[in-house]
Amino acid sequence: MSASLYETLSVEVDDDGVATLTLDRPGQLNAFDLTMARELERFFLTDARSDAIRAVVVTGAGRAFCAGMDLSAEGNVFGLDETLRPTPEEFRAAYDEPPFHDDVRDTGGRVTLAIYSLPKPVIAAINGAAVGIGATMTLGMDIRMASTQARIGFVFGRIGITPEAASSWFLPRIVGLPQALEWVYAADILTADVALAGRLVRSVHEPDELLPAAQQLARSFVKDRSPVALGLAKRLLYKHAGSAEPLEAHLSDSLAIYWSSIADGKEGVAAFLEKRMPRFTGKASELPRID
Repeated sequence: MSASLYETLSVEVDDDGVATLTLDRPGQLNAFDLTMARELERFFLTDARSDAIRAVVVTGAGRAFCAGMDLSAEGNVFGLDETLRPTPEEFRAAYDEPPFHDDVRDTGGRVTLAIYSLPKPVIAAINGAAVGIGATMTLGMDIRMASTQARIGFVFGRIGITPEAASSWFLPRIVGLPQALEWVYAADILTADVALAGRLVRSVHEPDELLPAAQQLARSFVKDRSPVALGLAKRLLYKHAGSAEPLEAHLSDSLAIYWSSIADGKEGVAAFLEKRMPRFTGKASELPRID
């Protein structure tokens, strides 16, 4: 995939289908602007859906992951139309239509929803400063790993705005409600060790070891694995982590195991019995419906 497709991102895909997506505005500490928002949304909704990509690792160029929203833009830095006065009822009824789609919807939230909907593993390799949207965009990713130099901040209270990027859904599910409230209230900058203790990140690495470790973890998830089974598993776990009762999970599980058992599951069983590596042919772009 050519990096020339993007102004603010670069992408490399290895032989195992692990894409390394780099936020690439190092001179601005990879600050998030409207161009980056559009390009991230496009990557996760379209380009990353290619069956050539099996997993995605996201990191930042230079010494930062993402220093938050680029506050130097003219006008409303979030790209919102300040003349609109939407009521909740109006917005909910037509949030995906003009003018609300582009002029009211939170751009960071559109990015995290695109990440969340990708039926493939997504890992954040947080190599430096990750504040504001730089922190909340990682919440839509499945796993976060951090450099010892990472500094993470949910600093919205310092500039008089609220958490965005659907973080009010993601953050409490990752770290628990009391911890999420404390971090948002305090608006402090967290060290990598504090983020690890709060279960925001999976592991902490020396700077030169972070990206290889994240890529290796991604590779271990997808090599000799069924893309269909992996995509369905991600969908099931996210969907039913908040289900009211296990019957809902059972119904979705039943359809997922049914469709996988008559496709890649047959090859998996045969490979196990024949003591060989499986040769799965299913595609993440062709997931069966389970709900």
